[in-house]
Amino acid sequence: MTQQRKGSFIKRAKDITLSSALTLAILSGGAIMTGCSSKDDESDYSYEETTYSKGIRSHIKEVKPGEFKITDEESVAADKSLAIVTYLDGHTDSLSTTAAKALIDNEIRNNQSSVGHHSGLSSMLLYGGMGYMLGRNSGNGYMNNYRNSETSRGGFYANPGAFNKSQSAYNDVNASRSTRVVTSRPAGGRSGFFSRFSGRSGG
Repeated sequence: MTQQRKGSFIKRAKDITLSSALTLAILSGGAIMTGCSSKDDESDYSYEETTYSKGIRSHIKEVKPGEFKITDEESVAADKSLAIVTYLDGHTDSLSTTAAKALIDNEIRNNQSSVGHHSGLSSMLLYGGMGYMLGRNSGNGYMNNYRNSETSRGGFYANPGAFNKSQSAYNDVNASRSTRVVTSRPAGGRSGFFSRFSGRSGG
């Protein structure tokens, strides 16, 4: 009877198990491997990117304590988008899109049932040009749900002339829209089943 070194059986069993597992993975993944091509992989990593070269500058004025109206809106370069707020005491604040979003989110989070039913600053931001600009971002779609539920936003503006001018500014923003297809290839430029398998096995 041929003697075997201690542990040799375990090693062979391990080799067999690994070989069987690899064979099973290849066989079970046959359909995936057959269907893979560089063209298919390219579409997997492609997406549309939409940008706007124009933005909105909104002028908001406090007309009564805690009550505001939008007095003017104009189209500007996208990186110049902001809201200029003038208070009763004469001082002004300039709110970036980030600051405007924070105020809108706070209003939605704490006073969801009253959103749009008052003349507070957050309502002017949400239903005016800032809300319009923020809603262009796919991650802020929830803002459009509120904006679309308000059939007439004219009441947030100081007068019909200000409202009409805002619509013209919105048209300028829409006209500045551009879309391009962006392709992000897998790391190392590899594609297909084996690149994905090796990418997962890095541990």
